[in-house]
Amino acid sequence: MHIRQALLAAGFLGLLAIQDIVGAATSEEARKLGTTLTPFGAETAANKDGSIPAWSGGLTKVPHGFTTGGRRDQDPFAGEKPLYAITAKNMEEYADRLSDGTKAMLRKHAGYRLDVYPTHRTAAAPQWVYENTRKNAVAVSLNEKQMAIGAYRGIPFPIPKDGVEAMWNHLLSWRGENWQFDNRAYLITSSGKPVMTVDGVADQSMPYYFKDGMPASANGNYWNIRMLNVGPPVRAGEAILGHLNLNPERDLSYTYLAGQRRTRKLPNSCCDTPTPATAGMMFFDELNVFAGRLDRFDWKLIGKKEIYIPYNTNRSLAGKDLDLLNGNYLNPDMVRWELHRVWVVQANLKPGMSHAAPKSQYYLDEDTWIAVLGDRWDSKGQLWKSIWQLPITMPDLPATVGVTFGFYDLLSNTWFANQVLNEKSSQYKIMPRYPDTTFSPDSLGSGAR
Repeated sequence: MHIRQALLAAGFLGLLAIQDIVGAATSEEARKLGTTLTPFGAETAANKDGSIPAWSGGLTKVPHGFTTGGRRDQDPFAGEKPLYAITAKNMEEYADRLSDGTKAMLRKHAGYRLDVYPTHRTAAAPQWVYENTRKNAVAVSLNEKQMAIGAYRGIPFPIPKDGVEAMWNHLLSWRGENWQFDNRAYLITSSGKPVMTVDGVADQSMPYYFKDGMPASANGNYWNIRMLNVGPPVRAGEAILGHLNLNPERDLSYTYLAGQRRTRKLPNSCCDTPTPATAGMMFFDELNVFAGRLDRFDWKLIGKKEIYIPYNTNRSLAGKDLDLLNGNYLNPDMVRWELHRVWVVQANLKPGMSHAAPKSQYYLDEDTWIAVLGDRWDSKGQLWKSIWQLPITMPDLPATVGVTFGFYDLLSNTWFANQVLNEKSSQYKIMPRYPDTTFSPDSLGSGAR
């Protein structure tokens, strides 16, 4: 079923009647997709000096020995050596290609560095996703509630006109239809000591990308997650359920507390509310760098920029958890950085709204639309958090998908890493479609798999 039909079935008739305030791309603009622009709207050509190559279809060859449901730590470019390293000593040479948060980390920690490798544009998607993205380009628009009206099984705004459209591209980025992984999360203290806060099994689904169309039973939910905690012992038996909806007013989250044997609907699963999915260490809108509602901020599309970002980081899934969690930051030996073009989007709190971080800036990879880096400032204007996620190649989907993510607190010197999969035998397992009951509140107390 087409998403517009699904929205009607879910009771959004009145919302669809609201006058659209931002139009779609023109037919002339859309004809660039697949030629001078990639099917997702990135520049196909290389940059001026060739340090960013032309996109040639992405990485779709499955590595030898890969097993569906197994590990994804095979580095597709294992034989490469860094071109150079960026440290506190030479960072000024590269300052115009670094995010504010990255520069702050280099200044703060003498041992922090960026190993910069040759750039590979590995992003890919199935042909049907490309075809739907082309249709979206001329059909999708925003209404006054900032809903993406008419979006369907592809990037909604491959030729964005403003910051809201670009952020919807991130929220609806391609990462598969259904998947599962075991994961852990860690808070790392200012002294560099890791404390495990989550050890869970997560089932996730994107009805938006169901191949046969978004069903009416999805009720407009474009992303669902159910996570059951098996540890640490103080949290064993807890569970959380989350729904993100095309109408953000319908976003919902539920928790199950084993000691109370009760499922509770969270009164607020938005914005700067700490989410139980991270034991309260991250805000809801910091998951995957940014998630959830867009209506508290004014979003400005700054434009394109070439910067260094983590990319093709499959090696970050290798070894033990503590191999990756290196004291006060991610182990530089395990994080690959590359030069890529990104869309820069700035968020400023709207008058009359409240948020612990009234200003943020996000860096969206042009090839995938994933927000790879983000910076947040506090109410005093201090640069507070550097948020990050590590994209890895998944040629079996095919896709390049962000997996491990977290933030550095630049004021307290603590940091947090979520979806740490290093010691798990299954890393992002592609699943058949889950039954609707998997993501219902009733599923939490049963602990059913």
